[in-house]
Amino acid sequence: MKKTCLLLFLLLHIAAAVGAQTLQSSPTTYQAYFQEIEAATQEYRQLWGRDLYSSILLVDPQTRYTIANEADTAGVLRKAGDVFAGYLPPQVNLANTALRWGGKHWAMLLLPLPEDRHERVSLLAHELFHKAQPSLGFALYNPENKHLDQKKGRIYLRLELEALKKAVQASSEDERKALLTHALTFRKYRHQLYPGADSTENLLELNEGLAAYTGLVVSNRSKKEAAAHFVSTINAFLSDPTFVRSFAYQTTPIYGYLLRDKQKDWNRGIAAATNLTDYFARALQINVPRDLKSASERTAGTYGGNAIIAEETKREEEKRKLLSDYKRRFVEQPRVEIGLEEMSVSFDPRNIVPLEDLGTVYPTIRVTDNWGILTVEKGALMSPDWKKIFLPLPTSIDEDEVSGEGWTLELNSGYRLIKESSSGGYKLRRK
Repeated sequence: MKKTCLLLFLLLHIAAAVGAQTLQSSPTTYQAYFQEIEAATQEYRQLWGRDLYSSILLVDPQTRYTIANEADTAGVLRKAGDVFAGYLPPQVNLANTALRWGGKHWAMLLLPLPEDRHERVSLLAHELFHKAQPSLGFALYNPENKHLDQKKGRIYLRLELEALKKAVQASSEDERKALLTHALTFRKYRHQLYPGADSTENLLELNEGLAAYTGLVVSNRSKKEAAAHFVSTINAFLSDPTFVRSFAYQTTPIYGYLLRDKQKDWNRGIAAATNLTDYFARALQINVPRDLKSASERTAGTYGGNAIIAEETKREEEKRKLLSDYKRRFVEQPRVEIGLEEMSVSFDPRNIVPLEDLGTVYPTIRVTDNWGILTVEKGALMSPDWKKIFLPLPTSIDEDEVSGEGWTLELNSGYRLIKESSSGGYKLRRK
């Protein structure tokens, strides 16, 4: 099964920056954005040994109107001054991502772009990295780190981030080294608590973490601006409903940025098999204690450990109620089952909820496949193998459209929803 995951990179600190910009900007404005990122990537071409500037789509998510720096081969985008413009077809899922469409490989970004130049360049460079990523030797892995929705997983990630916030603001090398030692101790202990977590976290950091690091470097912030940026984005991140698919946006850029002072081209020396935790520890000359449990518990109080534990204990109680509701809606009651064939999906990585070994609940998700288009606004359960998606029962069934509470399924010809007498649920079938 072909699967393309289009991760919706809409972090809160970016969302806060874009509010004032309208979508009535002239083609000249968009051309200026293209020139801006072209100049920035050219300045930092040594970061990855190449200029990352390439094909870019800027898309209004409300109308699908698109401005590009190049034409597509299908003729959808037409010349409009110094840019190209047109409307993307409904089969294309919209997200900040890299995708293949119209005979080309693009970096897609949703409008409006951030008004702040640093944020805007960072976002564009992030997605341009994803476009170049396979050719740089890094696969597009986006594993779920379900342990980061567990109480202790969240506690020790939060403690690591608190130590990193202090590390980027440290006034001396010795102070920074001590803070990084604590951060990596919390990280290593988290990995010890959840066997296999080091591997799944590493895969996401090699994907989204390196993209975020690329954006940070190309944005060319001063040290003072970078430190303020890190503190602000971590604080915003901590309000996300879950951390399972978005933590790497925070961690890798900080370790990489601090290492850049010592080893400017460190990223050119890593590969898809590199364990970033061990790599950063060695390169930053950090020796973590052997007794990770004792060291972590001993230093947790320095980083607000008691308050974090209290907050996560309360969250765990609330989560049990949420998971019970999700089980009732998507597992225990009759439901709609849709098989996935050649799907493309877009979703928000900040709010997904692992449902034990039953799969993952996506509060909002859009799926396109051979059978049509599914739009979900109030939750759907994705199976662990990404071969099926489950929905609450429909409230309206027509030949070409089916809908239920919070979801709509637009059907292509040749498919229909069939009720199963044994379960009381429905399955999508070919006619």
